Amino acid sequence: MPWEKEISAWETALRAAGRSAQTVGLRTYHLRRLGSWAGCTGPWALTLDDLLTWTGLQDWRPETRRSVRASLRAFWRWGVATERTTVDVAAGLPAVPPAKPDPRPAPPEAVVTALSEADERVWLMIRLAVELGMRRGEVAQVHTRDLSRDLLGWTLHVHGKGSRNRDVPLPDSLARALRRLPDGWAFPGADHGHLSARWVGRLVGRLLPVGVTMHQLRHLCATELHDATHDLRAIQELLGHASVATTQRYVAVRPDTVRAMVAERSARWAA
Repeated sequence: MPWEKEISAWETALRAAGRSAQTVGLRTYHLRRLGSWAGCTGPWALTLDDLLTWTGLQDWRPETRRSVRASLRAFWRWGVATERTTVDVAAGLPAVPPAKPDPRPAPPEAVVTALSEADERVWLMIRLAVELGMRRGEVAQVHTRDLSRDLLGWTLHVHGKGSRNRDVPLPDSLARALRRLPDGWAFPGADHGHLSARWVGRLVGRLLPVGVTMHQLRHLCATELHDATHDLRAIQELLGHASVATTQRYVAVRPDTVRAMVAERSARWAA
């Protein structure tokens, strides 16, 4: 099959460039979706009109649409660079504006209920997500070798999105829970030795209300930390965002906060 051969070669190139397993998996997943739609027509026979037709037929959220566009553009740039094709048809795909910030922190009471109903494995997944703001793919890759200790306390080395790794401080109770695990992956599975990000998200999601996802635990972490500190830069570092602008999209502004702010200032003027 021409698609599988080319996607496999591109996957090798992505790994050679140091892309993370999550990035490689996402990019190749997008191309396989396109290949399934195109059928026997090989990738280099497609035109810009074909790409526009396929992407236009999809009911995607803006961020998914932006991600797919990035995958297609990267694939065709690689095709031109390796002389598989002479025309970068994906270069003509229109830019997708970012979605309006829509922070959706999980309801704290739902998280408390989930923790009370979880087994030991899922309990630890939830805590890593809600207390440290870790993504499902980062939780999936926790390994006992990622634990370290210095004069300030325990630290966890997090394998972040796009190979942007970071060190996050571990509360003592979380450190104790991780140190009790056998040496190796915290959540063993079939994805290079650990559970896949998708499976971690599914396990946690089973204990959350309908419409609430594991990623919303990350939103809750960001929102509660911002309420306590108002320090976006520190939260950016914890969550591993490339920019503060991204972090702002995770922080929900609570109506009672706005009301209290206006009331306090109004009281000064009234006086």
